Amino acid sequence: MWKKFIPKTIRGKIMVLTAAITLLITVLTTTVCFSVFQSFLRKNQIQSAEFSLSVVSNNIGADMKDIIYFSKWCCSNSAVLDYLEAFKDKPKLATAARDFDNLRPMALSSHSRLKEEYYNTRAYEYMSRVIVSSSNESNFLQIAALANASSSYAARIIKNQPFFDKLYSSDDFLWIGLVKDPFTNTGMDQFIPIVRPVSNEFNSEVIGWAYVEISSRIFTDYLASYPLPEDSILYITIGDKIYGFNSDGLKEMEMPYTNPEKLAGNDSLSKGTRVLSVTMNDGKKRTLVERPIEGMAGWSLSQVLSEQQLGQQKNLYTLLILATCLAIVSLGILLAFLLNKIIMDPIHRLSSKIHDISTGDFSRDSAIEWNHELGEVGKGINNMSENINTLMEKRVTDEKQRKDLEYQILQSQINPHFLYNTLNSIKWMATIQNADGIADMTTALARLLKNVSKGTTSMIPLREELDLVKDYFLIQKYRYGGSVTIEYFIETEDLYNCQIHRFTLQPIIENALFHGIEPAKTAGKITVSARSINLGLKKALKIDITDNGIGMSKYTIDKVLHEKTDSQNKTEFFRQVGISNVNRRIQYDFGPEYGITIDSCPGSFTTMTILIPYALNSENQPAER
Repeated sequence: MWKKFIPKTIRGKIMVLTAAITLLITVLTTTVCFSVFQSFLRKNQIQSAEFSLSVVSNNIGADMKDIIYFSKWCCSNSAVLDYLEAFKDKPKLATAARDFDNLRPMALSSHSRLKEEYYNTRAYEYMSRVIVSSSNESNFLQIAALANASSSYAARIIKNQPFFDKLYSSDDFLWIGLVKDPFTNTGMDQFIPIVRPVSNEFNSEVIGWAYVEISSRIFTDYLASYPLPEDSILYITIGDKIYGFNSDGLKEMEMPYTNPEKLAGNDSLSKGTRVLSVTMNDGKKRTLVERPIEGMAGWSLSQVLSEQQLGQQKNLYTLLILATCLAIVSLGILLAFLLNKIIMDPIHRLSSKIHDISTGDFSRDSAIEWNHELGEVGKGINNMSENINTLMEKRVTDEKQRKDLEYQILQSQINPHFLYNTLNSIKWMATIQNADGIADMTTALARLLKNVSKGTTSMIPLREELDLVKDYFLIQKYRYGGSVTIEYFIETEDLYNCQIHRFTLQPIIENALFHGIEPAKTAGKITVSARSINLGLKKALKIDITDNGIGMSKYTIDKVLHEKTDSQNKTEFFRQVGISNVNRRIQYDFGPEYGITIDSCPGSFTTMTILIPYALNSENQPAER
């Protein structure tokens, strides 16, 4: 039935399809945008409130940290302790001073030290009163923010407050919330009290107590410029008490909400922040952001987010969404005409040319090379059709080259076997003719050639690497007429099974012969020693190769370790596998903590040390044979 409404012409189909797609995009855009914008608005509102709460809570937390530190200082400072110890059983200062002349200077000195520390505390302006009193309250040190706020009976007044015994007997700092100031008649001033016992520094005897009075301005000063919308509410939680904040200050109140539920997702910026859905006492569902005050257990700032502000932002975003949808519909109508007029005809021409290519017609068609973007596609199709034959010929050529390369690889594998057989024949001829030296050199050379053909990448046991060195040194020994010797010192038998790169030792032995011993023009000796060491938590194999040649300068050592391989002389295998290449190969495979180091004394000796991981043959792949 619905097929009757679908036009049969391509133009009609384009129009209908474009209209359908435009409508679908509009619906999807409206739905997605509304959902995303709503989520974004709520997230932005939460994070904005969290940031504001964090600024205030961080400032309050920093001030409280300073105040707590000052309170602890009052309980541990030697000057304060000496004062309390001196006055713990004494009557009031005026009487005691007549009996003990040194007590008045001590009291003045202690008070000066307390006052100095008070003003050195960054948050001193929020400590409206500080009292350090002896146990009998007869003598005490007092600092008041206002000069006329001091009282000669301040210690007894504080001792008689309902909160004193509870705070005094607590094991740690206890927060009971805001209390009224007993030194004022208005009853409007509120503060947070701190009471801590002071003990003798040498025993647990309590010799007095310290009292700090924290003004409620520690909250109100920071909240005075807090951005709070009309229908938003700000709470301060101290222990088990909640206070509401408004222009009149802080007011204690009952729990203003019930049924707190943590919202799904993580819209907050900080880990400690909680985002809750709560039911207010008037029954309305609201979102609450709670930020703890760092370092203050049981202290937090909470803000009920503004619904009015969120509604205003929703209206703005709704207008933006409607404008976006209108623009999409307009563009869809314009696109339908453009597709029919500009695109469809060239597409048909391009499709026809592609069909011709698929049937084997690779000729160039200049009619599809228009002066617009589709013309570039037409040029590409023409270029493709002209290059197909070239590509097919190249494929045939590449296949022929691959077969030639396989033949060359096979031939390179046959040539070493031919050399081995030839050297074995020479060996047996020398043996028959009693030319033992020639037989030994031929045997050593055959084994060297066999190892050369295997390359330098494989790992072999140390025993096989030493056998390779012995073959190489045997040839060089005949060359130097027996004037050079070599000795091997292997710490334990298990070291022979340690894994080492093929052709690691030979370049070093070669360097010792040609650049160390030969220039000295004297009998030479090379010592090869191997032992295991602990490298941190890992075990390592350490090999030292020492010669008594002419030695090396620091410049020469650096040059040997960092020389570059001569890429044009690849036929000389032993020259190609240089000391620097061995060092780079070890560090590439095992890490920069391994490799080769050189210690030398010019005119005396040279020791090259190889450090590699300790790995037995059974721990790695089997050595190549």
